[in-house]
Order: sequence, then C-alpha cells, then structure tokens
Amino acid sequence: MTRAHRRLAGKIVAATHNKGKLAEIRDLVEPRGIEVVSAGSLGLPEPEETGDTFVANALIKARAATEGSGMIALADDSGLCVVGLDGAPGIYSARWAKSGEFAPAMARIVRELEARGAAKPWRAYFISALALAWPDGHVETFEGRVDGELDYPPRGAAGFGYDPMFIPDGHLRTFG
Repeated sequence: MTRAHRRLAGKIVAATHNKGKLAEIRDLVEPRGIEVVSAGSLGLPEPEETGDTFVANALIKARAATEGSGMIALADDSGLCVVGLDGAPGIYSARWAKSGEFAPAMARIVRELEARGAAKPWRAYFISALALAWPDGHVETFEGRVDGELDYPPRGAAGFGYDPMFIPDGHLRTFG
C-alpha cells in the first residue's frame, strides 16, 4: 500500500535544542519557504530517547515537539554502526561521546575493535532517520544508510561527531 505524503508549508518546529542541528535543518527547508523554530526556543523539554531504533527515537522527539507546540514537528536521530562491534555504538552514538566529546568515543571504537581482533578494513555505516509529526496524529518517517569503512586517526575538519573517521564507499576522503 502506498502512503501519501503530506506537503509541508508554513512554520514547523525542529525537535532539537542543538544550535548546529537547527542551522542544518534551516539550511535545508527554509529555501523551500518553510520557517523553522526550535523546540529549545519554545522552552520544550527534551524527551528521553527510549526507542530501540533510530526511527523510534526520531518519532519520540517529533511527537513530543508537536504535542508541546501544536505545530508540525521534524525530528531526527542518527548514528554510527560498526559491523565489528555488532552495530555499536548505534542508537547510543551520542552517549558514547560523553559531554559531546567525540575524540574519546572514536578512540574507544578503535580500542574495542582491536580488543576483538577485528581485521581491517573496519566496516561501518551511518543511519539517519527523520520523523515528521502533525498535530492530528499523522506521522511520516524516512531512513537512510551510508555504508563505508573506518579510518584512524581521524582526518578532516568539517562535519562533526564520527565524521572524521568514516570514509563512505566509493570515496577516498572522510566525511570530516
């Protein structure tokens, strides 16, 4: 069964308190005539991410933002999944980076891969999920995946998170 997608228009709330993420969302949707405000600027609390998938966590955030604001809400959840670590850090990617420090989290990945005797190339993939929630209960979700391998030490000054250690398939440079 094909599900019809609703058209976005007007003003939406980005279910985030992260200024960098808000800027990325604005860059993507404001050229299409959609105004974006953040959950943080509206004083909405950050819900606990208790889902067991990226889509589930994006839905938790989108539903909380739409319930708190009465507006259409857009939320995301994403992370790095390392094959040699059985998919970790996965949905816990941000939590592996205590206080937003990703250098120790990247070093941890390497330590754990080496402790397991994982042979290079270290295969990994990024997952990104988006959820849109409307005040009438309608939701739409989208999920994407980029496969690649890990390189260490990290390279590149662009991007954030685990980007400086991830090389997408078919490329020679990291996301960083």
